Amino acid sequence: MMVNWIRLGEDTVTVGKIVCLGRNYRAHAQELGNPVPQEPVIFLKPSSSIIHDGDSIIIPPRSQDVHHEVELAVLIGKEARHVDRADAMDHVRGWGVLLDMTARDIQSRAKDKGLPWSVAKGFDTFCPVSDFVERNVVNDPADLSIRLEVNGEVRQDGSTAHMIFPVDFIIHYISHIMTLYPGDLIATGTPEGVARVDPGDRLLASVEGVGSLSVDVK
Repeated sequence: MMVNWIRLGEDTVTVGKIVCLGRNYRAHAQELGNPVPQEPVIFLKPSSSIIHDGDSIIIPPRSQDVHHEVELAVLIGKEARHVDRADAMDHVRGWGVLLDMTARDIQSRAKDKGLPWSVAKGFDTFCPVSDFVERNVVNDPADLSIRLEVNGEVRQDGSTAHMIFPVDFIIHYISHIMTLYPGDLIATGTPEGVARVDPGDRLLASVEGVGSLSVDVK
């Protein structure tokens, strides 16, 4: 069954590519022992990794250390190529909650060898997403609380105010590398507090003013 879609109000939107920001919160970079980036660290997740509220994350047999990463997601509404930063927000259609699930052990081995992170990020079910809200629902995407609970315990509790690179700059930056099309998603990075999940866990992710997302782990 194809799952590469998201809901926005009454609309169903087919997702193209998912462009993700790594290390976009200073404390998260530091907790993993990574340098704080001087420019955005970007990577891609496949749209085939999308699941929705109420679905299950499946831990792959080849990983023993899958981590949660809660993020504010941006839905692109019109083509963006070589966009000026001042015009970047005109290309946003909506906002959502996204979990960038990561096989940390696989990622660590890849990083040690200087290899890409695609396997660690790209497993089926590794991109839970909420329903999206229209752009005008959020007054200021740079001042939203962002939170992740596992079995009722708060693991991540941050604010988009702590992003190193804000949304308008992210869109500007990415659009000078690759064209963004309607239906593309941007995952804007995660605050500190990432940790392992295990079968039987229930995750509740939320972004202030945007919504929430609940999934379990199998």
